[in-house]
Amino acid sequence: MRNIFFILLLSFFSFNLVLSQHKKTEIINCLKKEMEDKKIPGCQLIVLKDDKIVLSQAIGTAYLPFSVPVRKNTVFSINSISKVFTSVAVMQLQNQNKLNINDRISIYMDSIPENWKKITIKQLMSHTSGLPDIEDEKGLIGDKGQDSAWLKVKKLPLLSEAGEQFNYNATNYYILQRIIEKCSGEPFEKFVRKNQFDILGIKQIFYGNSYDVIKNKCPTYSYYSQDKTTGEYIKGVKLKETYEEFPSKMITDAGAFTTAEEMAKWIIGLQTGKLLNNNKDIAAIWEPVKLKNGSYDGFGGLLNAYALGWPVITRKNHFAVASIGGGRAAFIIYPEDKLAIILFTNLTGAGPEEIIEKLADFYF
Repeated sequence: MRNIFFILLLSFFSFNLVLSQHKKTEIINCLKKEMEDKKIPGCQLIVLKDDKIVLSQAIGTAYLPFSVPVRKNTVFSINSISKVFTSVAVMQLQNQNKLNINDRISIYMDSIPENWKKITIKQLMSHTSGLPDIEDEKGLIGDKGQDSAWLKVKKLPLLSEAGEQFNYNATNYYILQRIIEKCSGEPFEKFVRKNQFDILGIKQIFYGNSYDVIKNKCPTYSYYSQDKTTGEYIKGVKLKETYEEFPSKMITDAGAFTTAEEMAKWIIGLQTGKLLNNNKDIAAIWEPVKLKNGSYDGFGGLLNAYALGWPVITRKNHFAVASIGGGRAAFIIYPEDKLAIILFTNLTGAGPEEIIEKLADFYF
């Protein structure tokens, strides 16, 4: 009888192993098809199920001139994904009783316009503050550096009253960096390294610019180039390397470089309680923020709402929270399905969130 039970058990596990391997093959083939269709040079893919890595794959070319392949330790630019580190940093400071997300920013900020003083930290995090943007299509407004841009943006009119509209812009996270640094008493990067990356053993994460020399970093490519006369981006047929500079006083907004496996460590750490004290904190940063009229707003399309630093996919089944960076890097967490998928590419405009949704179907 024991022998029969053992044989059945072995058969069950063998069947599941074959099924799992078949699914992985299907997923990788699907991804390769997307890469071919969108002409993506290279990428890293991670699938997390029940907070464990069930698939880790590096595909394609990292550095085209010398045909350097993407490896699992290849470092990608992740742009606005940096905002999730900021979101957690704010909640960590709230847990330390150093701030409250419902506080008005005037408690922490001197020399701000009168009509800014009622804006809350939560409204900064959710891009519902109504503040004007410190950046335009060319970079920091005025093109004379961060301090000059800060003086200029304070003279601009509000885009809306606080809480009335979703306006995704860098001013919100410029102010959040100042608040975090004031409440923590240390530079933002030092705070997140000590309270997030070091706790989780994440070593391959860097803040900087495209031109910084970082071991194993791959460039970012694009088929678009900007017309210097009109500022319009025009799609061509040849790939170009892109260069981005991320202001040091706005790394809360963008400017991180890392690998998909390091990002996986961070997501697992967040979901297993190593970064925040309880599930209420995670629920708070993932809860879509309603506007004053009771509606939700976000980037549009798939990402139809926004929480506290997190784009949100609100729908009847498979609710999800996401993080998107530079139109080339993304991850989506499906909390009810205990699933998370990370996709880092080196092509701006690749639409990684759309690819992730297709890959998630294999697990739904």
